[in-house]
Amino acid sequence: MHDGGDHPERPARIGAVMAGIADLHLGTDVHVLPATPAEIGQLTRVHAPGYLEELKRFSAQGGGELDPDTYADHASWDAACLAAGAGIAAIDELGHTATGVAFVAARPPGHHALRDRSMGFCLINNVAVAAAHLVDRGERVLIVDWDVHHGNGTQALFWDEPNVLYVSTHQWPAYPGTGRSTEAGGQGAYGLTVNVPLPPGATGDVVRHALDEVAAPVIDSFSPTWVLVSAGFDAHRADPLADLALSGRDFADLAQMVAGYAPRPGRLALFLEGGYDLSALRSSVSASLGSLIGAPRDGGHPTSGGPGLEHVRHALAHRTKSLEQLSDRA
Repeated sequence: MHDGGDHPERPARIGAVMAGIADLHLGTDVHVLPATPAEIGQLTRVHAPGYLEELKRFSAQGGGELDPDTYADHASWDAACLAAGAGIAAIDELGHTATGVAFVAARPPGHHALRDRSMGFCLINNVAVAAAHLVDRGERVLIVDWDVHHGNGTQALFWDEPNVLYVSTHQWPAYPGTGRSTEAGGQGAYGLTVNVPLPPGATGDVVRHALDEVAAPVIDSFSPTWVLVSAGFDAHRADPLADLALSGRDFADLAQMVAGYAPRPGRLALFLEGGYDLSALRSSVSASLGSLIGAPRDGGHPTSGGPGLEHVRHALAHRTKSLEQLSDRA
């Protein structure tokens, strides 16, 4: 078990997620898939072989602190491989059934993990491994990251990939210090990175506005064939590690919005990222999944009135100017 003791990224998080799913009383409508470890070739699609070898060795020797925020123990390598494999299993099952929605309830999380470095509680970038798996099949993948922290690892891994569109809303300033609205992608994929940094206290209406005004036009133009979500629930107002002010109902509304970006049923998968208040995590997962499958859920009321609309306008202006400059150069 990947277990850091008193670390906020702890095994009890999965218990909270599963309790949130149980609260929906879905019975046989829930299909729990067995996970198998991701194959090394699937991992090296996004991570450097030397990094993976060192992480495996470090874990086998008992682990310890990888950085001030990130740990590994004797079981962490196996847990990380299973977490990445769970994402692939979910994608393959959805592709087979062509219906439903997947929630990858796995840890450790992944969106901070870089090609050759662990960070921010993350060892292997689970959503990136799944996205690369799809790209290799000729798919066009949208990744929406609503975690309160910017997914610097995911952004970096697909910075120059024309078949992946990365969209992130996140608190600014906050860890890891990336995700400015001016970060828009590399030469081969310029415009396919969309960042909307938001101030502390931003509420659900601001995040929805960011997706509607800044991201939606790009998503429409990109025409994704799959949608993956870095579903961090640490933007909840009760979370101890950040300062956004969303409710469980806000996550339900975001889930419905993002589901609308998928071209047809069976093309949406959510990957657990952050979320460290167990009660908030439980209610947010229940509300989000409930909204996607039409099940009753209790996520409270949507939030509104917080700061950040000017940040959304700023991000939109930056994006418009950057794309105009690119058009002029062409």
